[in-house]
Amino acid sequence: MHLSQNLLSGKRKYLLALIPLAFISVICVAFSITGSNDFDMARREILLRRIGHELLLQSGDNKSRVLPVKKIAENEYQIRFEHELTFLTDSLVNTTQRLLAKDPLAGDYVVNVLNCGNSSVAYGYAISKNKKDDIVPCIGRKQPRACYMINIKFKPAGLITVKNGYLLGSLPFLALVGFIFLRSAKPRKALPEGQYTDMLTFGSVLFDAKNRKLIINGKTIDLTGTETRVLRIFALSPNEIIERSRLQKEIWEDEGVIVGRSLDMFISKLRKKLELDPNVNIVVIRGKGYKLAINS
Repeated sequence: MHLSQNLLSGKRKYLLALIPLAFISVICVAFSITGSNDFDMARREILLRRIGHELLLQSGDNKSRVLPVKKIAENEYQIRFEHELTFLTDSLVNTTQRLLAKDPLAGDYVVNVLNCGNSSVAYGYAISKNKKDDIVPCIGRKQPRACYMINIKFKPAGLITVKNGYLLGSLPFLALVGFIFLRSAKPRKALPEGQYTDMLTFGSVLFDAKNRKLIINGKTIDLTGTETRVLRIFALSPNEIIERSRLQKEIWEDEGVIVGRSLDMFISKLRKKLELDPNVNIVVIRGKGYKLAINS
């Protein structure tokens, strides 16, 4: 009871220490996301101005200005020009794809070329990360010289994905820290004093679990702590099959160590120490486990 209370107290202490650590991590991630997004948005506007610049060059205009890029809605921008221009639809598509490929947040987006006078759509297309979902009509057609505005609307899920990436990326670190703290709070399993006060007998074997000894036909044989734990499980259930998984869990896994061949090694050592009594043996039950076989 006292051991359980100490364990719970230790876990509670480290969990309380973990809460502010998690809170600080989330705050740091939030600031990181904000700073990164501000930079990416500023970089995006430069890429949009570059699109306008290349369209003017393709139209034969190397003197007039690209007007300041206007943010008209969340994730939607407008490129405007000082003078009229003309453009080839496939050139516009290729230019936007090439330049926006440098924008880490530009996954899916829709481009609409609007007439300045009435905001009617002169040309439009949609680009997706998944190329088969692209919608690009009327390739190869030259649009008449006129006053145009280009609206580009980005799918907001790109921002959400980046934020989730930061947050999810921090979870393994927090999980590792939590495991280390809780692992250090867990006490090592010891042989309880009051548990092994009685002597156990099977065949002609006298098993003194408390003092880790076997007495067979007057001869005393010393046992290790692990051998004592293993043999005690068998001695409490003679002639019964003990599953291998149970032995591994009770002897090793409860202490945070998982073993395979180590169990076979301890079984082999116990067999040799029990050889003084030919009526007692630990036998293998194939596919199940082991049994302390006692012949009467």
